[in-house]
Order: sequence, then C-alpha cells, then structure tokens
Amino acid sequence: MTAPTTSVPTAEDEADPPLPGVAGDPFDRDVLPTPPGATGALLRSLLKPMRARVAGTTLLLLLQQAAVQTGPLLVAYAIDTAVPALRGHDRGPLVAVAVGYLLCALASGALQWAFIVASARVNQDVLLDLRGRIFRHAQALSVDFHERYTSGRLISRSTTDVESLRELLTEGLEELVTVVLSFIAISAMLLWLDLGLGAVAVASFVPLYLLVRLYRQRAGRVFRERSTAIAAVIVKFVETMNGIRPVRAFRREAANDADFRVLNGRHERTNGDALLEMARYVVGSRLVANTAVAGMVLWGAWRVTDGSLELGVLAAAVLYLRRLYDPIDRLGMFLNSYQSAAASLEKIAGLLAQVPSVPEPSEPRRLPPLASSLPGRAVVFDGVRFGYRTGGEVLPRFDLTVPAGQTVAVVGSTGAGKSTLAKLLARFYDPTGGRVLLDGVDLRELAVPELRRGVVMVTQEAFLFSGTVAENIAIGRPEATREEIEHAAKAIGAHDFISTLPDGYDTDVRKRGGRISAGQRQLVAFARALLADPSVLILDEATSSLDIPGEQAVQRAMATVLRGRTAVVIAHRLSTVEIADRVLVMEHGRIVEDGSPSDPIAGTGRFAHLHRAWRDSLA
Repeated sequence: MTAPTTSVPTAEDEADPPLPGVAGDPFDRDVLPTPPGATGALLRSLLKPMRARVAGTTLLLLLQQAAVQTGPLLVAYAIDTAVPALRGHDRGPLVAVAVGYLLCALASGALQWAFIVASARVNQDVLLDLRGRIFRHAQALSVDFHERYTSGRLISRSTTDVESLRELLTEGLEELVTVVLSFIAISAMLLWLDLGLGAVAVASFVPLYLLVRLYRQRAGRVFRERSTAIAAVIVKFVETMNGIRPVRAFRREAANDADFRVLNGRHERTNGDALLEMARYVVGSRLVANTAVAGMVLWGAWRVTDGSLELGVLAAAVLYLRRLYDPIDRLGMFLNSYQSAAASLEKIAGLLAQVPSVPEPSEPRRLPPLASSLPGRAVVFDGVRFGYRTGGEVLPRFDLTVPAGQTVAVVGSTGAGKSTLAKLLARFYDPTGGRVLLDGVDLRELAVPELRRGVVMVTQEAFLFSGTVAENIAIGRPEATREEIEHAAKAIGAHDFISTLPDGYDTDVRKRGGRISAGQRQLVAFARALLADPSVLILDEATSSLDIPGEQAVQRAMATVLRGRTAVVIAHRLSTVEIADRVLVMEHGRIVEDGSPSDPIAGTGRFAHLHRAWRDSLA
C-alpha cells in the first residue's frame, strides 16, 4: 500500500457538534432565534384559510352578547313603566317584559351553544394544521439541526406548546371577545342611560388598563421561562427513558433523579411566579372594580332621593356595572392563557423559521442514465473542505475519485474524518468548500428524492420503526412485492432468522426494533438498503454490531451484491476490507495511504500497523 503523492494539511480531529446554548445555563439551549414579526405571521397564516368561519363564529358571539345585554334594559323598563302600568290594571307591559326576558335567555343559550360548536371546530382545525406543520418542517430540517436540537424539545413544541395555544383558542379568545364586547356595549348603555354614571364608569377603565399593561409585561417574561423549564423536564425524561439500559448498567438512577429534581424545581418555581403575577392582577382589579361600583351606587342612590335619577335607571346601571366588572377576572384568565400561548407560539415560530442547511436546489438536475454494463456511478470529492460549527476543519482539503463500480474501504483511527466523508457523500451536510460529484453532477444540484434513490447509507446504529419486518425492509421501496423483500433478505443472510420469528416477515419488531437483537436489526437494515437498489451504497461501520459468524455471512452476501456497484465502506473491523477493491487510510482529514487490500501488510505503513493492532485485539 502506497501513500498518495500530494500532501494535505492536517486538521483537528473529527467530532460531533455539541448542543448550542449559553454556557453555564442549560435552560437557554431551548431558545431559537425568532425573526421579527414571525409569530404574528404564523398566527395569520393559520387563521387565513378559515376567515369565513372565524367571521361566522364572531357573528354568533355578537348576537349572543346582544341578547345578554338586553336584560338590564328590560329590568329598567319593568321598574319604571311596567310596574306603574300594572297598578293601573294594565298587565300588557309586564307580560311583554317577561316574554322578552325569556326569549333573550333562550336566544343567549342557543347562540352560546352554536358558538361553542363552531369555534371548537375552527380551533381543532388550526391545531391540526399547526401540528402537521411542525412535524413536516422538523423532518425537512437537516441532520445538523437534529444533532443540535434534541428530540425532547421537538416533542415539547408539538405537545406542551400546542396545548397552550389550544387553551387560548378554546377559552381565551371567547373570554377576550366577550369582555371587549361587554365593555363597549355596557359603556354605551351607561352613557345613554345616564351621562354622569357612564362617564365615571369609563374613567375607571384607566387604572384597569394600567393594571393589564403591567401584568402583560411581567407575565410575559414569566411564561417564557416556564415554557423553557417544562421543555427541559421533557428533554430529561425522554433522554433518560431512551437510555434506560446504560442508566441501569451504570447505576445512574440516583444522579438522574437529582438532576430531574433540579429541573422539576425550576418548573415549579416558574409556575409559582405565574400564579403570583395572576394573584397580583386579580387583587388589584377587584379593588378598582369594587371601589368604582360602591362609589357609583352611593352617588346614584343620592340622586334617586333628590329626584334627578329614576330608580329603574339606577337598577339597570347597577346590573350593567356588575356585568361590566365581573369579566375582570375572566380578562385575567385570558391574559394568563395569552401570555402562555404567546411564549409557546414564539418558540414554535422560531422552530418553523429554521431553514435547512442542506437546501433543495432551485433548478434541480437529473443524473445521467446509468451505463448498461455497471449499476454504479462515479464519485468525486473535488477540493472539499468541511468543518463543524463549533470546531476546526475536519477536512481541510480533500480530493478523491472513486470510479463507477468500485468498492472502497476507508480505515483509520477515531477522529480521522471517515464518518464525515460518508455524511458528505450522503449529503447530510454540504461542504464548506469544493464539490462532491456524482457522475459529474454536484450533489447540491440534485433534488433530494433523486439523490436518495441513487445514494443509500447504512449506519452503525440500525434504526427500525414500529411495524413488521417486511415493512421495515421495504422502507426504501414501499411498492416492493413480498418476493422482492424476501429475495433481499436471503441475499444478505437475514431470511433464516426472520423465518424463526413468531409471524415471520409479519412480526412486529416494536419500538426501535426492540423485539430482535442488535445484529438482527443490522441485517434487516442491510436488506433494506439492498432492496432500495442504489447506485452508491455507503456502509458507515455497519458491521460493528455483528458477531464474527454474522459478519462473515454478511461479507459473503455483499461480495456478490456489491459487485459492479459503487460502494464506500467505513471499516471498523479490518476484516471488512476483504470485500473492497481499494483501501484508503485516513489521518487528520487526509488520505495517507491508498492501495489494494492485496498489498503486503507486513511492511511499516499505517495500514500494516492498524492491521497488526486489530489482529492482536483478536488474540
């Protein structure tokens, strides 16, 4: 094996990018930047398709409020007109008042029921749309985003934060519209009934407005902290349950419990802060409301005694005043829901504002037709440079040509850049410089479906979805027949163990494939890749979880299956290089040796050293 003639500058060791966040405060890692106006734009886009339905529900609420606010006028009419008429043996006005009051009550109930039904349907459709957007957008984001932003936080966005918005849409908006309509209608009625009482009632809105403004400012900060705190609780819970085996193996229960108590305590404190702000608002608003009502009742009673105000008008004014200030607490509940939903919607908008770092091309190209003699395509790394966001360059400058149909094994020590090479070829990342070409076409110019049909990657961790074995094998080709699925499994050596499962190919592997062993999951992943029939196959240490007999069986199968197909094999076990046409040894992001696996291994080269170390590990 010979070293390449061109020298390449060294790079820092390859490393996975760490989670972002503010140093020393893990809770701030939940924050994503939200562009100005993104929250409002998101809300408008959710409601825009339902404008007609929103208008209809608003009309129902307007009519319901009209029926409700007619009651005190009927009471005033009864006291000042119907009762005196009854003394004169004229029952008509009183009967009319009773019938009108009953009709208003019935209409109010019916309209309230219709509003609840209509608004519930609108709310559910909005939330259905929002959850779908979060799910689709999260899938569309690039791999580097998911390596930095944990699944627990995504779960929090689509559950806890969407639930906060549900509470606002289901109850909060109705409360807001009811309070606003009540304020407008009752203020107008009071001014019409008596200008003095109406003016005093309107003047009392000033301290209430100041209270609302102060509450919004203080509660907004508290609810943002609460949303972040509950996300941290969910993240810790999800990570612990997903890693329950190492937790039990390394006796991490007590340490995890201590960490969880800290996170749970943070959540408890933020909930307490939210309740404290709510209590301050309620006490202040009730003080203003009760003082205003008491003052206006005393003033109105004095005016009744001197004849400047009719008793019926005072009774109607008192009823209206109670209806005016009773919704104050309901306004507080709305503000509570609003602040929680605003904080949640801001986080959702921040998530939806993220753009893939591996974008779709504006004018995608198609790959040229495959040569009839070979099922593979040529791969070229042309002056490729790459580094993760938080570290130095993993590949300072990398040049490599893999002819169509060649199988290349890449070996080297940990951190040499092997997995980065595979991720760039699979276009999980884009290079920061240079190009990765597939049959002369830059990967950035290929549409994702076109790329995924041509390039398939099998990773060290074989992930299986809940469902049958056959469904997991057919993920790359859902239209495949049962015969094709079984043929792929037989070619890779998985058919025998699948046949022994309780329902064979129809056996449910359950969550993450937990029903079968790690080696069996890897065989299913190989069968999945082979069934997809790619022109380029990437194996990133894909045999590391197999035992020696299983690895040998896979190698025998792949020797036939990969013949003529382009393949890049990231080798952890050096026995894997036996299936390769060519072996590359990488160190610090550069190729230090390049040759055939049949080259002598008894020399002093890097590959010979690795081979001896691997052979000694088997002793």
